[in-house]
Amino acid sequence: MRSGETEALDARLGVRLAELRAAHGWSLGELADRSGVSRSTLSRAERAEISPTAALLNRLCAVYDRTMSQLLSEVEAEPQAVVRSTGQPVWRDRASGFVRRSVSPPHPALRGELVEARLSPGADLAYDRPPVTGLEQHIWVLEGALEVTTQGTAHRLDAGDCLRMRVWGPTRFRCTTPEGVRYLLAVVRP
Repeated sequence: MRSGETEALDARLGVRLAELRAAHGWSLGELADRSGVSRSTLSRAERAEISPTAALLNRLCAVYDRTMSQLLSEVEAEPQAVVRSTGQPVWRDRASGFVRRSVSPPHPALRGELVEARLSPGADLAYDRPPVTGLEQHIWVLEGALEVTTQGTAHRLDAGDCLRMRVWGPTRFRCTTPEGVRYLLAVVRP
């Protein structure tokens, strides 16, 4: 009988293996052809019905072009449940007047993260492309006003307003108030 910890790790590993296959757009049959592992074994591993052997993981790592350490590091540690304010990393771009606090930092086992952002008066940030195409973002203005341009459309957001979008191309964030703007950015990977 497997221990609760082993079962939990196998469940996270199964989810990660299914995510990797989906990210490549492969069916179980296509992955079986590429890895030399039967479809039924792959399916059982993805559903955590079996604990994958080192040999099985090695074959899958070769197909996904990653080391076993990389794969296991993506699933071994559960994300920290509570992120204390003292442990939330803050990054400043002094040139642009942008301050970013990672309220809920990214973790391989989670798709979303929360960021508190501040722009000083007149700050204007332009991004020529998304870090991940199709990235989902929710921007909730807490104080001040913000203009966000996406897909050629400018959206003015006042305190309390929320913009929901997927990022496919260039975006621009501009502070439109003399006191600056503070907003919460929820980011969800596709």
